[in-house]
Amino acid sequence: MSVQQREVATLGGGCFWCLEAVYDELKGVESVESGYAGGHVVNPSYKQVCNGTTGHAEVIQVTFDPSVITFGDLLDVFFTVHDPTTPNRQGNDVGPQYRSIILYHSAEQKATAEAKIAEWQAKGVWSGRIVTEVKPFDTFYMAEAYHQEYFENNPYQPYCQFVVAPKVMKARKTFFDRLKKEPAH
Repeated sequence: MSVQQREVATLGGGCFWCLEAVYDELKGVESVESGYAGGHVVNPSYKQVCNGTTGHAEVIQVTFDPSVITFGDLLDVFFTVHDPTTPNRQGNDVGPQYRSIILYHSAEQKATAEAKIAEWQAKGVWSGRIVTEVKPFDTFYMAEAYHQEYFENNPYQPYCQFVVAPKVMKARKTFFDRLKKEPAH
C-alpha cells in the first residue's frame, strides 16, 4: 500500500480500549493507536488526562486504506459502538476525556462527519441529540505502551469482559462482512 492511498482518522468515543479493539478487526484498517488529542497540555500522561483538566479526549488514531473502507464507513462503526448523546460520558466512564469527538484531518472529513451526524440523528437511534464534537485535528499524543492492544492483551480483565467485549461483539455482528477474518469467539 503506498502512502498516497492511506488516510488517518482520529476518533474519541469513550474509553480508547473499546474503539481500538473494534477498529483493529476491520478490513482496510492498517493500524490503530490509542492516545490523547483535542486538548491543550503537551504530551500528557494517562493520569493527567484522567484528571479531566488537560482538555484531551481518549482517542484512537486509525490509519486506513480508503479504497477498502471509507471515512464514512469508519464513522458508521463509530456511531454504532458508542452513545454520541451523552456529553462527557460513556456508561460509567465520566469526564471530558470520554467525550464523543471527531478530529478531522481535511475539509472532506469535516463535511463527511457533519453529514454522518445529521444522518444518524435522523435515524432516531437515540432519544437524545447527538453531541459529538467535530473539530480540526491538531496533535495526537500516543498513550503509554500498556494501553496499546489492551483488549487483545487483557481479555479477562473485568473492564474488558464487561465493557469492551460487548462493543466488540456488537461490531462483529453488525459489520461481519467488513471483518479482516472471522472471529475466533
